[in-house]
Amino acid sequence: MNFLRACWRPSSNRHARTGSDATGRQDGLLWYKDTGEHVNGDFSMAVVQANNLLEDQCQIESGPLSFLDSGPYGTFVGVYDGHGGPETACYINDNLFNHLKRFASEQNSMSADVLKKAYEATEDGFFSIVTKQWPVKPQIAAVGSCCLVGVICGGMLYVANVGDSRAVLGKHVKATGEVLAVQLSAEHNVSIEPVRKELQSMHPEDRHVVVLKHNVWRVKGLIQVCRSIGDAYLKKQEFNREPLYAKFRLREPFNRPILSSEPSICVQPIQPHDEFLIFASDGLWEHLTNQEAVDIVQSSPRSGSARRLIKSALLEAAKKREMRYSDLKKIDRGVRRHFHDDITVIILYLDSSLVSRASTHRGPAVSLRGAGVSLRSSTLAPYGSQM
Repeated sequence: MNFLRACWRPSSNRHARTGSDATGRQDGLLWYKDTGEHVNGDFSMAVVQANNLLEDQCQIESGPLSFLDSGPYGTFVGVYDGHGGPETACYINDNLFNHLKRFASEQNSMSADVLKKAYEATEDGFFSIVTKQWPVKPQIAAVGSCCLVGVICGGMLYVANVGDSRAVLGKHVKATGEVLAVQLSAEHNVSIEPVRKELQSMHPEDRHVVVLKHNVWRVKGLIQVCRSIGDAYLKKQEFNREPLYAKFRLREPFNRPILSSEPSICVQPIQPHDEFLIFASDGLWEHLTNQEAVDIVQSSPRSGSARRLIKSALLEAAKKREMRYSDLKKIDRGVRRHFHDDITVIILYLDSSLVSRASTHRGPAVSLRGAGVSLRSSTLAPYGSQM
């Protein structure tokens, strides 16, 4: 498959050209787009690589959110944190948004149901890839990805998530002048006790559905997230057998999926005091709290805010290892993973006047993907044309 080959290209060949404002810029293992415009305001975007193969993928699409010329119009953000390899995240990056547009066209609207169907169609599509690749590349059954999506459409905000990436809202409190952090996404990591107990209650017959291994809670002793796209080996028994590596094969067969691909979805109206949204993979939240991230964004210029968050996280990572930030930056990919994870950050600033008239507003269309299989930006056809 072309997208699989593209994911395995050397890192230096995957990135956008340094100095290209349209496609973003590159500084060593950091790729960034300091500022851009979307239908509802401005955005900032950055990705730093730590793994030998970058497993994070991300995208922002702004314009018509369906194949219909009549809209709806809005902004789509996706953060896809892969594990076990980059293939699932690459596949999501290339397919989920198209599924969402198709289902939005059928309903001529955006809804939680559209998001659920888009996730389901993406999972089914990737499973078809796993089936085709199984005879020659069975290890693809052990590749998966977290999937965090945000959609702004018709004055409403939709956030869908599987895995442990996170969406955080910066909300201005008029009475105090503060900007408070409000977490919008539910996380599906069994290190969180309620999540762990929920999974155990769903599998009462399996006393070892969650195992404490090396002081870390893991599903079947293998993976921390209990919802994902991919990870076919823990969803379909037919993929949990030879020739899959023995370390991924379970001793006992299972009759129903252990992991789920059903997203948790939050839907709420955008309020005038909602200032910005932070979408980031868990590599950021490992080093910064929600409020710390919001404080950094609200106290700094908009341009470069995503890159600033990543630098703050890396400063914390260096501090934890009692080393200088400048020395951390010199560490190459692969080895860098011992110090921090791949980190993806997208910040959407919300202009209330644009949000309120987004259904008719026809500003510059944007399609930008950061990292992995492609780092590209293209100017889409004017609003009213197909995306």
